[in-house]
Amino acid sequence: MAEIKKKFGSVKRYGARYGRRLKDKLADVEKKSKKPNKCPYCRKLGARKLAAGIWCCRKCGSKFTGWAYYLEEKVAAQPKAEEGKAVVFKSKKSEEAA
Repeated sequence: MAEIKKKFGSVKRYGARYGRRLKDKLADVEKKSKKPNKCPYCRKLGARKLAAGIWCCRKCGSKFTGWAYYLEEKVAAQPKAEEGKAVVFKSKKSEEAA
């Protein structure tokens, strides 16, 4: 029996050219860029790509810049454990000086 292959979607237009891996990557980027993303201002799914790096929210009407092909969520801030380490380090120095 023939094996069922993955559908490429919009990258089928390239036919047998450019290889499977490259077409997989391109299909992933195109899928992410065409879906509505979360607007950083109103937090609703309405941000659409106008051009490379230029985005517009259809809900609140704001224009903003971002990644070229899709928006990514920002990384969360570092936990406050680092501040605790700094306090412990300062207390050790003060003990040695005394």
